[in-house]
Amino acid sequence: MKFDKAIESFFSYCEIEKNYSPLTIEAYKNALNEFYNYFIIEFETEPNIELIDADDIRPFLGYLHDKGNAKSSLRLKISAVKSFYKYAKKQGFIKSNAASTISTPKAEKKLPSYLLENEVNNLLESIDKDDPISLRNKALIELIYSCGLRISEALSIKISDLNFNDKVIKVLGKGKKQRIIPIGKEAIKSLEFYLKVRHNLSTHLNNNSLFLVNNGKTLNYHSAYRMIKKMMQGHTNSPQKSPHVLRHSFATHLMDNGADINSVSEMLGHSSLSSTQIYTHISIERLKDAYKNAHPKA
Repeated sequence: MKFDKAIESFFSYCEIEKNYSPLTIEAYKNALNEFYNYFIIEFETEPNIELIDADDIRPFLGYLHDKGNAKSSLRLKISAVKSFYKYAKKQGFIKSNAASTISTPKAEKKLPSYLLENEVNNLLESIDKDDPISLRNKALIELIYSCGLRISEALSIKISDLNFNDKVIKVLGKGKKQRIIPIGKEAIKSLEFYLKVRHNLSTHLNNNSLFLVNNGKTLNYHSAYRMIKKMMQGHTNSPQKSPHVLRHSFATHLMDNGADINSVSEMLGHSSLSSTQIYTHISIERLKDAYKNAHPKA
């Protein structure tokens, strides 16, 4: 199979079978396109997936480094290449996985950005209009923060996934794994206000998606991302402003208030506790800061 056709097949697999977020798929596309172009530049020929070996792939790391890629970017791009080759071997496009022995650069330990509780309140209070779009935006932000959702998970929610009587929501996460998450009273209130005016976004509501745009179609990832990022401006000192910061805030605030790490991990949809432990580190760092600022002998 030609290299570009194998890549197209891989992207379909990521989107349909693995249910990766649009952001992850876009990042993988950029990485594999760069990998493809690297072979065109270095070898002046279209790469043959069956002939590429590990010694051909390793210099790609140096190529990326020379272009000024940060370590996090290197990790993502090598991860994309390794995932692609693993898929190609599984599908029988290649006899052996040439990328299996390629080392991934170690990640720089970096604590995620999050909003303080008063910053979350200020953000939500800034949405004071009662038009359908404003009520939709508030409901989306409340839902992500209340349930710790990924933006892709929030946008894929159907009205039938809401259960206000039991105060839970059904979520389809990564790998199409379903989980049930408690939903807070403020989020329920915002959703109820939004659902009362949702019909104003379209004259023919045959779309069961919860969050819609003016033409009745489902709110897409890029529009939601830009909207939330813009709304965060002026309401937080967090260096990062994105829907994922709301998810980080959900986990951080739960851990700060004594929530059990296993429960937080389950609500976040993490496959292992190691992914959730970063929020323990955040709480510890905040305690250290409070100690340094308040203790006379710190």
